Amino acid sequence: MQPAGWVTAAVVAGAALALAPTVWVHLVSAGHRFGADSVAPHPVVIVLGAAVWPSGPSPLLARRLRVAARLWHAGRARAILVSGDDRPESGRETTTMVRFLVELGLPERVIVADPHGYRTWDTCVRAREVFGVDRAIVVTQVFHLPRTVALCRAAGVDAAGVGDPSLARRSRSTAYGYLRELGANAKALRDAVRRPRPSRCRTTR
Repeated sequence: MQPAGWVTAAVVAGAALALAPTVWVHLVSAGHRFGADSVAPHPVVIVLGAAVWPSGPSPLLARRLRVAARLWHAGRARAILVSGDDRPESGRETTTMVRFLVELGLPERVIVADPHGYRTWDTCVRAREVFGVDRAIVVTQVFHLPRTVALCRAAGVDAAGVGDPSLARRSRSTAYGYLRELGANAKALRDAVRRPRPSRCRTTR
């Protein structure tokens, strides 16, 4: 093979390796991603945390919570598990999420908060091991959904995903979200293989 051929082969191989984690998350989550009106009822909705502002949840997080509230009001789940970083330096994500859901008309008794969902993998493992969730709808943005569903299923949660599509036409936010997922998917595949213990995780079994 000529030198140019070796270079081309190396570039193709490198691209294939770089895209493999993204292919994995899409394959694992295929058939498990739905719209809010088509997902089957599940016992629990899991909402992943995101940034909060002094005035309340960021627009991105507020959209996730509105999707979750819609699912609950439609009778597609009996309870909601909000998971995020509730440390003061992170803005008290889960405290803010609970408050916002109550403002959307949900009774506080149906909401459970996991204040130690520091990463998507942590959220999925803790949902299964700490809160006993083995079947759930997970809610996040559409660009984050394949990775979330794949990780939850790798952690032992029979997860169906519902993505908030409202950013689909916001090119800058959507482009950043998809670009970020390329790197995050590699870490997700590593988590699924190595299965690290989440921070502050205790098993109930």
